[in-house]
Amino acid sequence: MPHFLLQASYNAAAWAALAKEPEDRTEAIKPVIERLGGRVISGYLSFGDFDIVAIVELPGSVQAAAYAIASSGGGALRVHKTTPLLTPEEAKQAMRLAAQTEYHAPHALQQAMAQEAADLVAAVGE
Repeated sequence: MPHFLLQASYNAAAWAALAKEPEDRTEAIKPVIERLGGRVISGYLSFGDFDIVAIVELPGSVQAAAYAIASSGGGALRVHKTTPLLTPEEAKQAMRLAAQTEYHAPHALQQAMAQEAADLVAAVGE
C-alpha cells in the first residue's frame, strides 16, 4: 500500500485549545485514516516549518487527497502538505523507467551546461 508523509501546522486557535486541553492528535487521526482504508504508521510533534508530521499508508492518492481536504477543512490547520513516499525498491523501479523514457533537457540548457563544464575545466587548468 502506498505511503504518504503528512505535514501540518496548527493555527493560533488550535494551539490555544491544545494548551488548554492537551491531546495526542495522532490518536485523533487514526480512525479517520482507517475509514479511508489506511493506517497510521507513526506520528510526531515537530519543530520548524510544520508542527505535526505523520507517516501513513493509504490505498492511493484519492484517499490521501480526501484526508487533506477533510483535515484542512476542519479549521485547526494553517498549512497542510501531503507527500507521496517511495520505498527504496519503488524508487529504483522509477529510476529504471526514467532511463527508458529518453527524456532530455532543453537544448539551450544542454548547451549552457556544456559551456559551464568547459569553463570549469579551463579554470582548473589555469
